[in-house]
Amino acid sequence: MASCTRPDILTMFVGTYSDGFYAYEFDQNAGTLVGDGPVAKAEIPNPSYLSVHDNKVYAVSEMHDASASVWAWRWCGNGFELLNSQPTGIPERGEDPCYVSTDGTLLAVANYSGGTLATYRLTTDGSIAPLDSLLVSGTGGPDLSRQEAPHVHCAIFSPDGKHLFFSEFSADEIGRLDVIPGGVRNYCRAATLHSDCGPRHLLFDASGEHLYVIGELSGDITVFDYAAGTLTEKQVIKADRMDARGAADIHLSPDGKFLYASLRLRGDGIVVFEVGPGGVLAYAGYTTTGPHPRNFNITPNGRYVLVACRDNDSIEIYARDNSTGLLTDTGRRISLERPVFVGW
Repeated sequence: MASCTRPDILTMFVGTYSDGFYAYEFDQNAGTLVGDGPVAKAEIPNPSYLSVHDNKVYAVSEMHDASASVWAWRWCGNGFELLNSQPTGIPERGEDPCYVSTDGTLLAVANYSGGTLATYRLTTDGSIAPLDSLLVSGTGGPDLSRQEAPHVHCAIFSPDGKHLFFSEFSADEIGRLDVIPGGVRNYCRAATLHSDCGPRHLLFDASGEHLYVIGELSGDITVFDYAAGTLTEKQVIKADRMDARGAADIHLSPDGKFLYASLRLRGDGIVVFEVGPGGVLAYAGYTTTGPHPRNFNITPNGRYVLVACRDNDSIEIYARDNSTGLLTDTGRRISLERPVFVGW
């Protein structure tokens, strides 16, 4: 979120596995913080993923019990105003919410341990209405230690506004729901990925013509063509060449020319792919980061990549070459406890 008066100054929101999430001011031209620390903090246990829409911030509280919930705040420019919160499911079906997204009218939450996709209506002031639907995911993947129970890791709205897609981690599938006024309906299997994929995060490109899926277990990225609700597999390319089974996040550069993916558990870092005609990927390079880069983000001007390294309590700042896509460590760090999300 850029300042109304200084577009080079971003309001940066940081989620953590700690006791709250934060707002900072970040200069995207200089690649540095404005000031010595956060502007504001919202106190909530384990706010591991956030979604920012207009001046609203939605955060999941990733708890492994009945206190698991999703929260809504209004960002007031220098502080947070709490709107409300809702549980992320029924008992034993809402645990460990790990992803939240919104189209401005509906809110979707992926519950990892609960194995469910929860959806909500948003009220006119941005508050979250009571739970509207709860869909239980499937199983069927071969990894009996990681895919033995249903898991949902991500849910995103299609750019055409007609569908909600979500990763069925344990079934090695992508699910789809139709978006209708005030809700969702008509579940179907949109795509079956290769066995032992463990789909984690999903990402549409700016054209809305391609969907990228990173497999946490397989460590590869699957490219789909997208049209009228239909996914057609186009390419599978390896991202994790060490088979660490911890691939995590994906983002496209603002110009759409490069795709980045974070890898964890062994050889932690960010892999870079060049995006070619038709959305296909070609390996471009790799940069080692601090331990456990669960999440990262790219500044809107494309100049910097900020990597949330959970296990060294810092956000690492990398300069980005717009022509090659490659990253260079600036050596600058933002210190805070167990960061796991960076967004604007």
